[in-house]
Amino acid sequence: MKKYLAVLCMITCIFGLTACGEQAELSASTQNKVDSAKVLATEFVIPYLNNFFDDALAEEYMGEYSKEEMKYIVESVFANVLSMYSQYGYDIGIQEIRVDGTGMLSGVSSFHAAHASMGDVKEIGEATVAVSDDEIIVTVPVTGTTKNAKAEIIISNDLFLTVKACALNVDASMGELMEKAALNTLMGMGTVFVVLILISVIISMMGFIPKLQAKNKAKKSSREDLKSDAFDNTIAQIVEKEEAAEELQQTDDLELIAVITAAIAASQGKAAGTVPADGFVVRSIIRRARL
Repeated sequence: MKKYLAVLCMITCIFGLTACGEQAELSASTQNKVDSAKVLATEFVIPYLNNFFDDALAEEYMGEYSKEEMKYIVESVFANVLSMYSQYGYDIGIQEIRVDGTGMLSGVSSFHAAHASMGDVKEIGEATVAVSDDEIIVTVPVTGTTKNAKAEIIISNDLFLTVKACALNVDASMGELMEKAALNTLMGMGTVFVVLILISVIISMMGFIPKLQAKNKAKKSSREDLKSDAFDNTIAQIVEKEEAAEELQQTDDLELIAVITAAIAASQGKAAGTVPADGFVVRSIIRRARL
């Protein structure tokens, strides 16, 4: 029973994957846009940008024209081509072609750069289209004299079908792909080794952190001891000065007492030496401010 259930689940998954791989059918209006986008890419944009394989013309456009000027020039050229189609009775389903100036300038640069690798265009292949809500991406294989490339034209998915961006991507050879893969591998491995070296250096430096902390702590304690000693010395100096001032004050008071005693003895008409020590006593000395 379990085997049958497993086979049934496998068949269901296969049908599910098949259904997911199928592209949803486009509506009539969307299909018309897709057809117009293919014509726009293969009959207008790519043939026009092929002119910029010429170095002088490409340098002139990239160096002298702004995006507004580029928009005006390209839309004027495409309008003339549409006019010629209508004169000869060809209806391609496009009445007006709008472009983005910045996208066209980038397309000029891309096509001119691709020419050095792929050479001249020999053939333009069948276009394939990828549709989203905002854009229609037209991919066109281009065969060159040296290498092949793929032109990618991005067109807005609206009524105007504005050409927003253009690029010509040269197909890389197997050797170039291997070289690029090897460079990417070396870059990735080099980055990993550099990070590992940095991590090992950081881990090895972890042992110095306790030593630095102890050293800083010792410096801090020595600074605190110096501050404490300086504070104690300052206090001691202040105390010494206060004691010296008190001693000086006491000396001055004794001298003042002797002077007063002599003055009293003189006022009593006796010599200072004849006055008995207990004849009078100085109770207090009050200094008065002079007027």
